[in-house]
Amino acid sequence: MVRKAVASTISNGGYLQGSVNTRLSSLGGKEPPGQEKVVLKRKISLLRGISIIIGTIIGAGIFISPKGVLQNTGSVGLSLVVWTVCGVLSLFGALSYAELGTTIRKSGGHYTYILEVFGPLPAFVRVWVELLIIRPAATAVISLAFGRYILEPFFIQCEIPELAVKLITAVGITVVMVLNGMSVSWSARIQIFLTFCKLTAILIIIVPGMMQLIKGQTQHFKDAFSGRDASIMGLPLAFYYGMYAYAGWFYLNFVTEEVENPEKTIPLAICISMAVVTIGYVLTNVAYFTTISAEELLLSEAVAVTFSERLLGNFSVAVPIFVALSCFGSMNGGVFAVSRLFYVASREGHLPEILSMIHIRKHTPLPAVIVLHPLTMIMLFSGDLYSLLNFLSFARWLFIGLAVAGLIYLRYKRPDMHRPFKVPLFIPALFSFTCLFMVALSLYSDPFSTGIGFIITLTGVPAYYLFIIWDKKPRWFRRMSDITTRTLQIILEVVPEEDCHKL
Repeated sequence: MVRKAVASTISNGGYLQGSVNTRLSSLGGKEPPGQEKVVLKRKISLLRGISIIIGTIIGAGIFISPKGVLQNTGSVGLSLVVWTVCGVLSLFGALSYAELGTTIRKSGGHYTYILEVFGPLPAFVRVWVELLIIRPAATAVISLAFGRYILEPFFIQCEIPELAVKLITAVGITVVMVLNGMSVSWSARIQIFLTFCKLTAILIIIVPGMMQLIKGQTQHFKDAFSGRDASIMGLPLAFYYGMYAYAGWFYLNFVTEEVENPEKTIPLAICISMAVVTIGYVLTNVAYFTTISAEELLLSEAVAVTFSERLLGNFSVAVPIFVALSCFGSMNGGVFAVSRLFYVASREGHLPEILSMIHIRKHTPLPAVIVLHPLTMIMLFSGDLYSLLNFLSFARWLFIGLAVAGLIYLRYKRPDMHRPFKVPLFIPALFSFTCLFMVALSLYSDPFSTGIGFIITLTGVPAYYLFIIWDKKPRWFRRMSDITTRTLQIILEVVPEEDCHKL
């Protein structure tokens, strides 16, 4: 099922894979047209990089229910402070990843950095829970929001049938998978378009809100810091919700090898994206409070709809469409980025070999894209998605915190590494502390769910020794694995990457 890790080629002191020389001859002697090398090409420009980050950060939450922060702060003023501080902290994490991405110039994000610093076992555990649970469940959740809001204009007077939501969601997931499997360029172009749709939707809220401020509609900002006092647990939970809303800034690092001029593009794309998202989130919340009181916001099922009904009249019908497009953008960006994580993990020997192969004409990691499809469908129609995500929410922050802590480790352990982009050490130190705080908060506030998530995560340890370390697998197992891989190569028209990967 999973091949043993290939002997490493040490470059810059890292745990890196050596050359992969298998060519199309493995499919029967055919050669690619014009002897074109089968590799993932550098097609991610600055604009496309920005669209990946913004497009995956901004989902449905800011339009539908941005009330987790307000609920736990108790006042309008403090909630706006938390939104701003969370944006700055997320920027710190993103800047740390900018240094990691320009120092370790490999795709894979968290997985690659943990592999480089801490070795193969924790890296395998990270990709194990990501592939089997976290990514399929997260994709299904954002896809369900897409399915619900794309159908809402057709069911204004009645409840949307749950089966209809799931069926249209399944169609949406399939379209995203096909798009990402067939063309890097087209998935990137559509991501740019969807990102502009998201920003347009935010502007549709911000501009009328600012006009309300100019007209003097500031009654909800009077005594902005008065109200229910934030409890000892409330304020940390507000930060938890805020940090979750900004999650997605790390996705560009999943595709580092496909970024044009990564030493400049990655830091610039990260800084521009985080500035746009932070300003957009804060101003959107300000706009809401020009028209909606804190109490009304907490009671609203869809804040953007309530806001637009009061200020924009019949135009509010368009809000569900914008929300659906926003969700589709998050689906597309997430699948595009995470498929590269699986591709890199396979290349390092931590996932089945077929996942590190590339389509001979489309130059996309087709198997790494479509592997998510059946897993997501299973989650969509059977799993308790929200419980699974709650169980494993701590794992995200734990591994991100480890990756950023690895930056500090590399500064002292390998000071001579080439670092085109460098951040002050207090930035990764503060962000690592924030991540560990989030993990501790998860354990304190919900020890049962966190405990279950911890047990699920630990299943990666025996899996690592069974699939990766144990090299005396039965002959029938190895034979079946080889036949399956060869058959899938022929069906999918994929081959291993032809160039030796180099840093």
